[in-house]
Amino acid sequence: MEPARQEVKAQYSSFGAKIVADKALTKEQMLQKYRSLKPGDTITVKFRSTIKDVCQKKGCWMEMELPGGQKSFVKFKDYAYFVPLNAAESEAIVSGKAFVSETSIAQLKHYAKDGGQSEAEIAKITQPKIEYKFMADGVLISK
Repeated sequence: MEPARQEVKAQYSSFGAKIVADKALTKEQMLQKYRSLKPGDTITVKFRSTIKDVCQKKGCWMEMELPGGQKSFVKFKDYAYFVPLNAAESEAIVSGKAFVSETSIAQLKHYAKDGGQSEAEIAKITQPKIEYKFMADGVLISK
């Protein structure tokens, strides 16, 4: 006889708009969504991953892990709420708008020059920088 299965509900601390944990994409699914976006595109989505880093001044941004060493840079809508400074390595669910930004090769070279990098270092810049960003309405962080 099989033991009765008991569903374990994760407990979350809620920040920003009230959201529910169900139907969140995995980090793998989210990376696929990001890869389908062009600069200027925005999609409304919810995904679950691990918080890799949090703003240590006041919790006004965080980075969520994506596969392959990628990350999603998360800010909070209208600067209306913050997350705990010690939230790194916690599981979280974010709901809001995902988008990509692209910094051109010319702009990257300009920043490198302004930053005092050598001509040899600047010459190595051959790809635009694509960043995966997210404007969260609401966040759930596992307790």
